[in-house]
Amino acid sequence: MTLFKKLMDKINGDFREKDIISLDQFTQKDIKILFSQVPKMRTIALKAMPSKIIAGKIVVILFYEPSSRTFGSFSTAIKQIGGQTVEILNPQQFSSVVKGETFEDTIRVFEAYSDAIILRHPERGTAAAASDAAKCVPIINAGDGVGEHPTQALLDLYTIYEKFKRLDNLNVLVAGDMLNGRTVHSLTRGLALYPKNTVYLLSPDDLRLSRKDYSNFIGRGVKLVEINSENDIPKNAHVWYWTRVQKERFKNIKDYEKLKNKFVVSQKFLEKYAGKNTILMHPLPRVGEILTEVDNDPRAVYLRSQIRNGLYVRMALLALVLER
Repeated sequence: MTLFKKLMDKINGDFREKDIISLDQFTQKDIKILFSQVPKMRTIALKAMPSKIIAGKIVVILFYEPSSRTFGSFSTAIKQIGGQTVEILNPQQFSSVVKGETFEDTIRVFEAYSDAIILRHPERGTAAAASDAAKCVPIINAGDGVGEHPTQALLDLYTIYEKFKRLDNLNVLVAGDMLNGRTVHSLTRGLALYPKNTVYLLSPDDLRLSRKDYSNFIGRGVKLVEINSENDIPKNAHVWYWTRVQKERFKNIKDYEKLKNKFVVSQKFLEKYAGKNTILMHPLPRVGEILTEVDNDPRAVYLRSQIRNGLYVRMALLALVLER
């Protein structure tokens, strides 16, 4: 464990002991460096090769919000490259948080036991607050409320790159909850790093991007087109990125029920509106917005390459941040 901690800043080609809080820290060069490590990590995982890349490192996985995929993916990634984990789910129920311990003190306690903390929290901005509190170890944001989910965006970008061999000049359809979707926010930040990308945002009016986020993304150079009908879906889009309407973000369950299945991908829907080379992605979990009949379509990658790439990309990121 180091005796000092770098401030959260741009990666600038050097991942070592950096916080990973936002896609705003990344440049094209940084993403290229990360992606160059992914094939090696895939080989380690698929061949069950013993690895000591981060041997001796202990990583705390601290999740204040329910998770299975991200939690399991990080836990597996750490172990695949030789590290060990301390896994804390729902600390607000089963830790000293119940006794009134502050969030900042919880972070300081767990950094004393570990070499990194992977954090998920329901409040936007909490990962940055954890970064301020921790003095010695890097914080990796595994989702902060409706803010960002940077490692999800990185694996999504890798999945797109794997298919099209580029991350520019793409037409991407994002559907579902634009307002609360942290995966949407992070993916759009990532696509804005590359020129001539157009992102079509398909959502009910009540779930459009906030005007602040809309202006922010436009200012980054990505072209945004808001649509509210399947008839406006662009022909032959490269990527469909479907998301669930997030029940946990609604105060009124009736509002959720009204909006939850506004846009559902069936096989018929896919055949009518998608191109032959379109890939259909989803950060998961899905709750009815993609029917299971679509799962075997070769364009549906969410349960095949996308979910697997999550493991490999997180392995690569952890190796770059924590490798001796």
